[in-house]
Amino acid sequence: METIIPIADLQSIYSVADVDRALGDGAARHNEGLKSWYDRMRELGGSRYIIKPSTTTALDDLCETSPNFVNVVDDLRKYLALAVAGNEAVQFTPMLLLGEPGLGKTYFAKRLARALGTGFEFVSMSSLTAGWVLTGASAQWNNARPGKIAQTLIEKEYANPVVVLDEVDKAGGDSRYDPMGALYALLERDTASHFKDEFIDVDMDASHILWVATANDESTIPEPVLNRMNVYVVEPPDADGARSIALAIYHETLDAHHWQFSYEPSESVLERLSALPPRDMRKLLLDAFGTARLANRDFLLPEDIDAKKLCGRKARIGF
Repeated sequence: METIIPIADLQSIYSVADVDRALGDGAARHNEGLKSWYDRMRELGGSRYIIKPSTTTALDDLCETSPNFVNVVDDLRKYLALAVAGNEAVQFTPMLLLGEPGLGKTYFAKRLARALGTGFEFVSMSSLTAGWVLTGASAQWNNARPGKIAQTLIEKEYANPVVVLDEVDKAGGDSRYDPMGALYALLERDTASHFKDEFIDVDMDASHILWVATANDESTIPEPVLNRMNVYVVEPPDADGARSIALAIYHETLDAHHWQFSYEPSESVLERLSALPPRDMRKLLLDAFGTARLANRDFLLPEDIDAKKLCGRKARIGF
């Protein structure tokens, strides 16, 4: 695998002078939690790394590890080429990856962040019941705190992380505190550049965030959100694609540990593994390595991959 070294510049995310002014108002004087966040913002400063690609080949590995996302990668290559040509950070229209569960949508987003050399943040939209989880709650409320977006921009090191809104079609709750409403401004670059978390109440630049949403069904997603996204229908991988995914996950699993296993699986193991949905490959592969280790083997056998362990679900075999 070729090592891609991205270029990092500094991008102003918020003004420390604005934070100083906010520290002097009544809300900060009467809210220790808010004062603590302002102190933290002053300590960290208002600039974060913004990652720029150094080559148009940065996405090449994605086609091998996520072959059923080739149409997404093809479009991303265009944005990448423009970024390299202008010596700029990558900007792409927020994307919605639409497809059945288990196709590797979140895995693809993680690999995308790794390919671009920037951060990765995950937000489970199915667990959100109010917009304040994303954009904060007013400091006037008890136990109020910043939302996920402000926390990411303040505490993490990147101005342009990949933020995954997982299962955006399952977001729910009281319509008065619609978690989807927060996205109307965040997904538009012009308005996102002056994003103001309800708790922090200081202008922040969220316009460099790279948004990736996943969903199983677009019918429940509000039209204003859909209109702000490029929608990609993701199909299950074919047999060759499934084999590529299985091999990539096998290698990644070994690379993440110090286990003494054969780095190349047998064809029979690869065939057994590639018959599983991508989401289940890693889960059963970890179990298989444990089974082999208990048997004092440094290689896997096909029977180590036990599809019956999928929490009572019937494994889908074939593509």
